[in-house]
Amino acid sequence: MPNARRRDTPPPRTGGTEVETLRGFLDYLRDSIAAKVDGAPEPQVRTSAVPSGTTLLGLLHHLTHVEGAMFLGHTVTDWQATFTPPPTDSVEEIVARYREVVAEADTVLDTCADLADPVPRPKAGRPTPSVRWALTHMIEETGRHAGHADILRELIDGATGR
Repeated sequence: MPNARRRDTPPPRTGGTEVETLRGFLDYLRDSIAAKVDGAPEPQVRTSAVPSGTTLLGLLHHLTHVEGAMFLGHTVTDWQATFTPPPTDSVEEIVARYREVVAEADTVLDTCADLADPVPRPKAGRPTPSVRWALTHMIEETGRHAGHADILRELIDGATGR
């Protein structure tokens, strides 16, 4: 297994506002996990190297659903199933789909003037979190899974760094 070390990218230097800081860190983590999956070899990207069954591609597929549910109002009925990407979808398609959902989520976030306001997504019958809570949760969720992805990618081909 070659040791494909990449230069580590430091956390972003964001503007001074709370929204610039939160969105800057979320974008940093989004880019980190997409880069970790992009170019990963088949079939290893779909093969688990850990007892939980977690796969590198499954992490990104899951985060696509989390972004869609949090910011776009998509409904997910089986969260565990979001960790299993369709076998017919290529790595490139899943990375592109993630980036598309992130871009759509950013368009929604661009309309949010106040972090205390509810996320502007339809979710009938359920309380809507504040934009601040949603951004903080997505930073936590994406950061946790980006850490998992770091380990899984290193196990696949030795690639490290962001």
